[in-house]
Amino acid sequence: MEYDAEKELVSYIARSLADEPDKVNVTLVEGEESMVLELRVAENDIGKIIGRQGRNANAIRVLLNAVSLSNKKQRVVLEIIG
Repeated sequence: MEYDAEKELVSYIARSLADEPDKVNVTLVEGEESMVLELRVAENDIGKIIGRQGRNANAIRVLLNAVSLSNKKQRVVLEIIG
């Protein structure tokens, strides 16, 4: 699959932050202009993934964009779902 690096990055970071790493699931949804990575975590882990004032989520998004742009791929968007 073309977006394995992005999926692995998000999965690794989310599993590191979560109390229940076995419930972390990352799926790819293809859009017309961008790709969407859906990050599903246990409901009690959402706060840890998002972080204070969204800092963790923003940091994950910055890293994700850096990886996808360095590989000259489509823009990748991260959605966090509980």
